[in-house]
Amino acid sequence: MRLGVLDIGSNTIHLLVANARPGGRPTATTSHRTVLRLMRHLGPDGAIDAAGIAALVDAVTQARAKAAAEGVDELLATATSAVREATNGPAVIARIEEALGQPLQVLGGDTEARFTFLAVRRWFGWSAGQILLFDVGGGSLELAGGADELPDMADSVALGAGRMTWEFLPDDPPNDFQLEALRRHAASVLAPVAERFRTLPRPDHVVGSSKAIRSLATLAGYPVPGWSGIERMVLPRRELKAWIPRLARIPAEARQELPGITADRATQIVAAAVVLHQAMKAMGVEELEVSPWALREGVLLRYIESLAM
Repeated sequence: MRLGVLDIGSNTIHLLVANARPGGRPTATTSHRTVLRLMRHLGPDGAIDAAGIAALVDAVTQARAKAAAEGVDELLATATSAVREATNGPAVIARIEEALGQPLQVLGGDTEARFTFLAVRRWFGWSAGQILLFDVGGGSLELAGGADELPDMADSVALGAGRMTWEFLPDDPPNDFQLEALRRHAASVLAPVAERFRTLPRPDHVVGSSKAIRSLATLAGYPVPGWSGIERMVLPRRELKAWIPRLARIPAEARQELPGITADRATQIVAAAVVLHQAMKAMGVEELEVSPWALREGVLLRYIESLAM
C-alpha cells in the first residue's frame, strides 16, 4: 500500500510518501517540506499566534493535497513539541484536524523518542547491540537507549535547535555571551538526564538521527563504509566542537554556503551544534554514527506492524 507520514514539527511540516507492505522495508517515493519555524510564532504566554496558525493550516492543506495527488491510501498525521506544548494547543489541533479532515496524533516526547529509536534499530539491525540515540529537533532533544526494539530508557528535553536559537541566540551572528549562556543552560538541563542514562550498559553504537545532525556530520564528520556498500557518516565530538566558533562567527546567510547546511537550517545550526556537543559531552560520547531513518520512518514501521496483527 501507499502510505504518507505528515510530521508537523517545530521547524518544518514534512510529508513523506512511501510504498509499504507487512514484513517489507518501506521505500520512500516522495518528500515534501514546508519551513515554518513555529518558535517565532510563540507569544509571551506560550500560545501560537494567529499568523502561525494560518501558516500551519495552509501548509497542512497543501500537504493533504500533495498526499491525494500521490495516491496515498492512508495518511498518518503526527505533531510534536511545538503543537503539544503551546498553551492554545487544543485550539490549534482542532484547526489542523479541520484542514486534514482526520484526527491528528500528538506525540509525547517519550513516544517521539521511542518511534525514532525503533527506526534506528531497524536500520542498524540486532547486531548493533546496545544503542544510545540522540535526535535534535526544532523544539526538543530526544534521547533513548537500549538493546531491544524499543528503548529501555527514553527522555525528551526542551533543547531543540529552533527553541534555543529563539531563546538564547537572537543576534545573527550570535555573540560569545549568548553562546556561553546556551552552553550553560544545555549543560544544566542535561546533567540529570545523563545521570539517569549512566545506569544503562555502555552503548555499542551511539547514533544521531535528525536532519540537523546529518547536516553537522556532512560539515564536520567523515564517511566510512557501511552495509551493502551504503556509505555512512561519523561525527566526532572534537570536530563538532571545533566548528562551533567558526559557525558562530558568520551570519546565517553565509552558513548555507557550507557543505551540508541548507537554507532552512542555517539559522538554527549553531544552536543545534552547541546542544549536540553538550549532549555528547554529558554522556561521555566521543563520536556518533548517523542514521538516515528517524521519526517518520518509525511511525511508518509501527503502522505497518499493526496491519499484520
